[in-house]
Amino acid sequence: MSTSLLSRLLFFMPAERAHHVGSWLLRALFALPLIGWALRTMLRPRGAVRVMGLEFPGPLGVAAGFDKDARMYDALLGLGFSFVEVGTLTPRPQPGNPQPRMFRLPADRALLNRLGFNNGGVEAALPRLRRRRRGIVGVNIGKNKDTPDADAATDYAACARAVAPYADYVVVNVSSPNTPGLRALQTTEALRPILIATRAALDSTAPARAVPLLCKIAPDLSNDELDAIVELALELGLTGLVATNTTISREGLSSDVSALGAGGVSGAPLKSRALDVLKRLRARAPGLVLVSVGGIESRDDVRERLQAGADLLEAYTGFVYGGPLYAWTLQRR
Repeated sequence: MSTSLLSRLLFFMPAERAHHVGSWLLRALFALPLIGWALRTMLRPRGAVRVMGLEFPGPLGVAAGFDKDARMYDALLGLGFSFVEVGTLTPRPQPGNPQPRMFRLPADRALLNRLGFNNGGVEAALPRLRRRRRGIVGVNIGKNKDTPDADAATDYAACARAVAPYADYVVVNVSSPNTPGLRALQTTEALRPILIATRAALDSTAPARAVPLLCKIAPDLSNDELDAIVELALELGLTGLVATNTTISREGLSSDVSALGAGGVSGAPLKSRALDVLKRLRARAPGLVLVSVGGIESRDDVRERLQAGADLLEAYTGFVYGGPLYAWTLQRR
C-alpha cells in the first residue's frame, strides 16, 4: 500500500481515531525486524547538529502531543525524525476533554484540538521510557487540570523528578490553551517558581548530568510578554525555549470553525507568527537554544527557520498532512 493511499484512508476517519489507528500501524510495522531495519536505514536523517550537548542526526523532530504516552517514539525515529518530544505527561492520569476534541481543517492545512493533556500519567510512561535503546527523546511535562495554579510548581517538579533519569531534555508546558488557566502561568511571577522547582527536581534526581530544561510558550503572547520570558529565562539559566504552541486566534482561517468550539489551531495558519516569534527571541537571546514549531511544511520552511536562528525544529500538523515520508523529505540532502 502506498503512503499516499494510506494517508487518504486515514483521512476518512475522524481525526483522533485516525491518529490511534495510524499509531498502531506504525508500531506494528517497526516491530518487524527486517522491515524496521530497512526503513531505519533508508530514512536515516542527514545533517547532524550538536545542540544542548547532544548530537542530533538532523534538525527536525516530532512536537509534543503526537506521542503523549511514550508509546511510539521508536517508530517515529525510524521514519526519519531526528528526535521525539513525548508528552505532555502529568503527575496523575487524566482523560482530557470530552470527545470529539480534534478536527482537521484541510482548506487551511491545519488542525484544531482541545485534547486537554489526556495521558496515562507520568508513572505509567516510565517503563516505556526506560526501555529506550536508541535516539534522542525529550519529555514535555504539565500540571493536572484539577491542581490549583498556586500548587502548579509541585506538579511540574514531580514530573521532572520522575523523568530525569530517562529524558534527554525536559520541557515545561505552560502554553496549551486546553487546560483552564494554564496560560496564565506564563506571567513571570507565576513562571519563576515553576522553573526554579523544576530545575531543582532535575538536579536532585540526576546530579551526574545537567538535564537541559526548556519552556514551551504560546504564539499569542504580546511582544512585551515574550521579552519578559526571555529575561526570566536568561536570569534563571534556562537552556532554551520551544516556540510555539497552538494559537487561539482564528484570524485568516478559510474554514468555518464556529461550530467546532474552543481549541488551539496548529499548522499552516501558525507559520507567519511562529517565524516572527522566533526572530524576536533570537534577537534578544543569542545564547538560548530555540526550538521552532508551527507551520513547517517544506524544505524551504526548514531552511527559513534555521536561517532565522532556530537550533532545532519540531512538527506535528505538517506530518499529519505530509504523510509517512514527511521527515525524510524535509531532511534529505
